[in-house]
Amino acid sequence: MHKTHPEGVLVSALSGGAGKTVLTLAIIAGLRERGCPLAVFKKGPDYIDAGWLSAAAGRPCYNLDNYLLKPETVARSFRLRATPADVAVVEGNRGLFDAIDVEGHTSSAELAKLLGLPVILCLDCTKMSRTIAALVSGCKGFDPQLHIGGVILNRVAGTRHEGILRESIGHYCALPVVGVVPKLRTESFPERHMGLVPAPEHDRVQQSLETVRRIARDYLDLDAILDIARHAVPAGPPVTDACELYPCNSMDQEITIGVFKDAAFQFYYPENLEALNAAGARLVFLSPLEATDLPPVDGLYIGGGFPETHAERLAANRSLARSVRAAALEGMPIYAECGGLMYLGRELVLNERIYPMAGVLPAVFGLCARPQGLGYTRLTVTGENPYFPVGSRLVGHEFHYSHVIRWMDDNARFIFAVNRGTGITNGMDGFCDRNVLASYTHLHALGVPEWAPALVANAHRFARQKTALSG
Repeated sequence: MHKTHPEGVLVSALSGGAGKTVLTLAIIAGLRERGCPLAVFKKGPDYIDAGWLSAAAGRPCYNLDNYLLKPETVARSFRLRATPADVAVVEGNRGLFDAIDVEGHTSSAELAKLLGLPVILCLDCTKMSRTIAALVSGCKGFDPQLHIGGVILNRVAGTRHEGILRESIGHYCALPVVGVVPKLRTESFPERHMGLVPAPEHDRVQQSLETVRRIARDYLDLDAILDIARHAVPAGPPVTDACELYPCNSMDQEITIGVFKDAAFQFYYPENLEALNAAGARLVFLSPLEATDLPPVDGLYIGGGFPETHAERLAANRSLARSVRAAALEGMPIYAECGGLMYLGRELVLNERIYPMAGVLPAVFGLCARPQGLGYTRLTVTGENPYFPVGSRLVGHEFHYSHVIRWMDDNARFIFAVNRGTGITNGMDGFCDRNVLASYTHLHALGVPEWAPALVANAHRFARQKTALSG
């Protein structure tokens, strides 16, 4: 039978920490092992889980965030990535109905309804039996418009425990149980201060993926999951051209933007890189852990990551640091977020050791044991800059344990007033000097569509200036 829209499910839970990410990885890995064409997504602004989902699927994982993006943009992004041939798997975040407002506008449940996807609930059954049925019944009654298609019982103590759970779910909830997973050791997915250790830093990625494939083979009913996925309803007409999402441009002069990408800097939305391409940039990826000099580029994009876990190697690479600083002084546009902000600073202090960084910003950064900025941000552009008109309102998110120990320039210029969030200092974010703009806030190209064209336009201006000087 010819499909007219993608099949799919949204995998959610009653709370964070219920094992949802590992079980979503198992579903993806199991379906991929069967040869199912997949489209994978992460609800929310998370980079780390998305990286693991991408590794399991063998293709990019896109973020669907109904706070950062308008609902129609979320739906169009989903329809662009998930073709009628695909099985779409979306991992929710936190609890099914959790949101930043009491109406639940930003919840996983609302995303599932927007996309027309049935929900599979992952249930942490630790020290519970019949109460699980009460919780699931409550979810079904809380929003009758939401289609909960089935449940996975996680952390089940044994066959007797499984029996009463199955009987309770069947009797009170009339839902299929599509997986029963016992309590498992989780060394394959170690955690760090921001969640799972990211896939690019994990030295046994394939071993971890084999673990989730084994979970799928041994404990999940993939046929039943596919049957639930067939109940997805169309989210709208297909989107076949990326220019329906991104401002597309073709310029006479090709420009090149360098992107730091390795274990130290890995937090990039695929949409941001695609948006730069659509705006007319060719991307060149380089590792600041390995490269000794900047390649011939017209701009630089440094995303987030973990410079603190690679501080010694970054500090030792003085050649690249000098190259980046020289490019900034020359006027090259450099856009940096979070970890990139830290790298552009003068020093990073960890455990009383000082690690010199690029020295573009007059700042010393340190690390704290608790998050210093966590959650969505809203910014107002208050200062002149090469990227955003004054008065623009931007939406993004921040998640960092680092903080500014001191600024070495009392006249340092910040151009973002933080209306929601923490920012860099004193309610401000967005350090700006020449064509450098660095902030703790991560922006999503579909939520701030002017970002990519602005960076590319700055790179074009810089390239023309270089050509004029050399001519």
